Amino acid sequence: MNGIKNKIRKFNYVTRHDFLTVENVVLVLAIALCLLWTYQSVSAMSRNWELTERLTEEKKELELVSVEVDTAELENEYYRSEEYQELLARKYLDKKFKDEKMVVMPENSAEAKNKHVTAQKIIEEKDYTNFEKWMMYLFPNN
Repeated sequence: MNGIKNKIRKFNYVTRHDFLTVENVVLVLAIALCLLWTYQSVSAMSRNWELTERLTEEKKELELVSVEVDTAELENEYYRSEEYQELLARKYLDKKFKDEKMVVMPENSAEAKNKHVTAQKIIEEKDYTNFEKWMMYLFPNN
């Protein structure tokens, strides 16, 4: 029992005189303050980064909205223009100028519609190199 008391007293003595000195306490406080300052600095930089990113996104959104507004204003000007009204009158009311004549084009024949399809089939059937395919595409009559 006496040996345990001596060990406890020795531990208390060593702790008070070797570890709990003024220099050690000041050192621990300085390290704690440095860690706290570092944590606060990093959190402030992180918050500034997030705020900068949000500000950048808001600026982009503002720019997009301003472009959309400008586009809408230009469209409104176009819809009020005489050219647009003339196009609408031609399209929906069959209006035209005095000397204008309507030309009706015939529909494409089946041969004309299938011209490129048959040419593609011929190219696919044979084993041409890429260069030969390009030459056939660029110069179809050769």
